[in-house]
Amino acid sequence: MNDDRSILRNLAERQAEIAGLPIHTETIAEWKRLNANKPGRPMVWINEIPWHEMDVDGELTLQCSDPFCRSVEETLRRTLYQWNHMRGDMVVEARFDSPLVIHDSGFGIDEDVDIEITDHRSGIVSREFHNQIDCEKDIEKIRRPVLSHDEEASEKDFQRLNDCFGDILTIEKTGIVHRWFAPWDELIRWWDVQQAMMDLILRPELVHMAMDRLVTAHLCRLGQWRELNLLTYREGNHRVGSGGMGLADELPSEGFDPDHVRTMDQWGCATAQIFCDVSPEMHEEFALQYERRWLEQFGLNYYGCCEPLHGKVDILRSIPRLRKISTSPWADVAKMVENTGSDYVLSHKPTPAIFAEDAWNPEQGRRRLSEALEKADGVAIEVIMKDISTVRNEPRRLWEWAEMAMDLATSGGVAARRRSEKM
Repeated sequence: MNDDRSILRNLAERQAEIAGLPIHTETIAEWKRLNANKPGRPMVWINEIPWHEMDVDGELTLQCSDPFCRSVEETLRRTLYQWNHMRGDMVVEARFDSPLVIHDSGFGIDEDVDIEITDHRSGIVSREFHNQIDCEKDIEKIRRPVLSHDEEASEKDFQRLNDCFGDILTIEKTGIVHRWFAPWDELIRWWDVQQAMMDLILRPELVHMAMDRLVTAHLCRLGQWRELNLLTYREGNHRVGSGGMGLADELPSEGFDPDHVRTMDQWGCATAQIFCDVSPEMHEEFALQYERRWLEQFGLNYYGCCEPLHGKVDILRSIPRLRKISTSPWADVAKMVENTGSDYVLSHKPTPAIFAEDAWNPEQGRRRLSEALEKADGVAIEVIMKDISTVRNEPRRLWEWAEMAMDLATSGGVAARRRSEKM
């Protein structure tokens, strides 16, 4: 255990050194500018990394023996690795979160799934879900969750972290900071996806019953977060929705009490990824009208993930305090800009497929990103590289992409640069 403590302290000291760099003040100000929907340079962040392919020279190799220490070590090593190789507009803080130990009974229905594994080092697998919802009675399987907080276990973890390196990094107990909300992502794990899409037309009443029951269960969970005082306000140095950092001057909301955090002090998000080819009218009827029940609880909101939303901006305007809209690899950036104007921040997601090709072609990635940024010139935009399943065991592909993206983002605007080149 003494060896584990020494390993963790060494890593924590390196994080503290990075956190003390003055560049973070500038980066935080830029994220706040973006999240206030003010134009400026694009912000860049990388997420959902295939860590099992990224180790170089043992930088990610865990050395601790105790399971708790190994989980802490993994977090520290990944933070340091990303800063060293693909930081983008990353912000490193001199603190470490100690998550509250929260027990949740769930929704009473679990996935019935067959799994096909192609790489045992990866958490990415192929799944075939078996249908569990086919009639009104089946919807009753969806139950309201029951939550509890194990305060003793939370305190034990908090003390262990403090004993390890609390004199180096500030250890803070952390509850619910931000939560992914995607009821349709859950529903299609229980309801055959093809049948569910057909039932939007064939059995709409059944779909409405399922969505109402599931969203009500989610709101029941949210209510217990409040009642048990499990919500935590973090200044925003965390992922929001499927996008970038949530640093914003508008949060927390007026009347903030750090001892009793409200959802109005936090970011909310929602998505209906399976609705890629569903009309705006049906998207509103079967998804958005239910998602608004969740989104109206929060101080600022993010919408979308992989679904192309350039043709659905009009219905998204009904979301209270909407600030960011996902612009996925399947979205038309020019149409998104045309339809949003300067009303929202665009969360642009370049395709990660370039990392999976046989030959690495960084110029192709530069060209695609440059074209997208040119179309969005003058609009508040973030560039989020995510959903990276593989880099073909060549970590430098991602390192080089990060360097390229930051070069474009900090070059004074792609369109402006091209105009100057023509002069």
